[in-house]
Amino acid sequence: MRIAIVGPAFPYKGGGAHHTTELAHRLAAAGHDVVIESWRAQYPGFLYPGQQTISEPEGEPFPGTHRRLDWRRPDGWWRTGRALRSCDLVVLAVLTPVQVPAYLGILGGLRRRTPVVALCHNVLPHERKPYDEPLMKRLLRGVDGVLVHSEAQADLARTITERPVSVAEMPAHLPTSEAPPEHDAKVRRRLLFFGIVRPYKGLDVLLRALAEGPDDVALTVAGEFWGGLDGTRELIDSLDLTSRVELRPGYVPAADVPGLFAAADALVLPYRTATASQNVWMAHEYGLPVIATDVGGFAAQIRDGVDGLVCTPDDVPSLAAALRRFYSPGEPERLRSGVRPVDHGPLWADYLDALTALTGAVR
Repeated sequence: MRIAIVGPAFPYKGGGAHHTTELAHRLAAAGHDVVIESWRAQYPGFLYPGQQTISEPEGEPFPGTHRRLDWRRPDGWWRTGRALRSCDLVVLAVLTPVQVPAYLGILGGLRRRTPVVALCHNVLPHERKPYDEPLMKRLLRGVDGVLVHSEAQADLARTITERPVSVAEMPAHLPTSEAPPEHDAKVRRRLLFFGIVRPYKGLDVLLRALAEGPDDVALTVAGEFWGGLDGTRELIDSLDLTSRVELRPGYVPAADVPGLFAAADALVLPYRTATASQNVWMAHEYGLPVIATDVGGFAAQIRDGVDGLVCTPDDVPSLAAALRRFYSPGEPERLRSGVRPVDHGPLWADYLDALTALTGAVR
């Protein structure tokens, strides 16, 4: 099939760009003729307060990538749709409702001459604004099929569209870098929080649990802070954690990731809500166990008591108890010995089947 994926790719950064690029590579390897329609300018800076682009690619860029879309040029949205009318499938990578106006322009240019699937990383944002649901309703009612990454997201999608909805577990699209340093047997008494800091990810819960847990354990927080650093610094001061918490604000390049993971005993994911995340698999690639809340797909990715620990979301005592359990004698070493990287080949095969099968459903 001739397939076009509309979504971010290098020089845009982050999981969405990695996923779009890896999906294109996998579809091409499966014999499809693939192009990526990416962005010259995705949206104005005030809608994304962090760093939008990077100078060096993290992984192999997809050669068939066009960068013609611009949030300032609605006429270009329609022209892109018109140019894709000859495709057998158009995939819209939906990361945020902010993309919806451009995607509606593309749909207008297509004039329903090509099957269109909305690949929803999140059907609705974790932190919602009044316009999010109306925009997503308009988009999902205008496409031919929807692919999501969990049954909970499928249930949500079915409340706002009657189009066919399929579910496929999101396979790995990890940024590539040098091989991780070999872990020695030393317990470092340091935990890692990694990624964009947003309220739904529960860093505040982790900080409060750290104050109640073992008093000799440190924490590194590495990633962009969505709402600035002031609130986090004030909380750290109020909990008397200044000497135990290291803040590394800003986007973490792929080359710096191995050292961050090598310096920690475990990755902590204290999310209040989640859909799909790469972070459990990333930690396991680097040999680290994971302490996570029972939201999204974490409980399915972690073998509780074998390669990590699962606790209750938005519950400081539960997370504090998990930290104490993790640092009981011999437990960090035992959980690390249970970590096994996942073979993502079968997951990707199932994912491509689910995506391409939607063309039959829509026809």
